[in-house]
Amino acid sequence: MEKERAERKRPITRWIGEGAGWLLGHVVTGLAATRITPNMFTFFALAVNSCAAALFAMGQLRSAAAALFLAAFLDMADGQVARRSGQVTAFGAFLDSTLDRYSDLGLYMGLVVHYTLIGRTFYMVLAAIAMASSFMVSYSRARAECLISSCKVGFMERPERLVLLMLGAGANRMAQALWVIATISTITVIHRVVYTWQELKAGRSLPQASA
Repeated sequence: MEKERAERKRPITRWIGEGAGWLLGHVVTGLAATRITPNMFTFFALAVNSCAAALFAMGQLRSAAAALFLAAFLDMADGQVARRSGQVTAFGAFLDSTLDRYSDLGLYMGLVVHYTLIGRTFYMVLAAIAMASSFMVSYSRARAECLISSCKVGFMERPERLVLLMLGAGANRMAQALWVIATISTITVIHRVVYTWQELKAGRSLPQASA
């Protein structure tokens, strides 16, 4: 009885998360049985993100949101398929991360082009700032982890940025989404700079960094 009551009291978000996980697991199982390699999924994701960037440039925001949703699924699928099929490699992880950066830059460039074409200079600059700050979130972590063991502090990682882009495009509130991305990404970079400084000051650097 207690277990049944606990099941009924679980929040609906928990049910949604478990349902999505169950569906993704079954889809990944099917994909892993095909001859499509994880790296091919990575390139598919880049292609779909490029389509989303082109749709942004043309001002078709809702269509771009749909393309971003598909690209996000492919981004998740490549790692899942790699683990399920035993094809996890260091190069695959490197390739995935590198192409993700190109995808991100393409999306923001699409927005820069869109705002340039419609003569909204301020929002063009805002999209460029969001692009730069998003890139710095990834760079600051990569550079910090050459010096310290880990630098995962901060909130605005790539998944959060993509969700905001999808929400902004789907709800036709892209300017607000860009404001949030630019602001919180900058705060995340500052947090990582401070955190790295504190870790180095405390002597918790990697051996090769202090050599």
